[in-house]
Amino acid sequence: FTPVCTTELVAFAQKQPEFEQRGVQLVGLSIDSVHSHLAWLKNIEEHLGTKINYPLIADLDMKVAQKFGMIHPGASATATVRAVFVIDPQGVVRSLFYYPMNVGRNIDEILRAVEGLQTADKNSVACPANWHPGEQVIVPPPKTMKEVEQRESMEGVDKVDFYLVKRDL
Repeated sequence: FTPVCTTELVAFAQKQPEFEQRGVQLVGLSIDSVHSHLAWLKNIEEHLGTKINYPLIADLDMKVAQKFGMIHPGASATATVRAVFVIDPQGVVRSLFYYPMNVGRNIDEILRAVEGLQTADKNSVACPANWHPGEQVIVPPPKTMKEVEQRESMEGVDKVDFYLVKRDL
């Protein structure tokens, strides 16, 4: 029943269809009990009008939180740090966001990061700072002198220099 986490559960629930469109399964984790979760979810639905339709894992023994590095010495012995893990279909952690207890997560940024990872994987490209879907992507940097020379004749791209080339998808 923490206020910032409550707003985050609601914000994720509101964006859940957008995550699902991208093949993402939302899962929450808390070191509170199942009964505490049930009461919290009921409270959220009653007072904030939002039903949480994704699983919320009760991790009372903190095994999952410890395995994922969510218990930070010095921060608290009984509370996890607030973190978001983006885990790909192969079970690899691809992105990790840590948030302080007094600042809520930016759900749009998490969604943007998921889109960036999926775009980069699908197209063998990279996404520049502040990238959004539909904007130019970065062609991976050359690894050989031959690739550097090939870039000189590339057409339909924006060349800043041999190592920084942007293109549309």
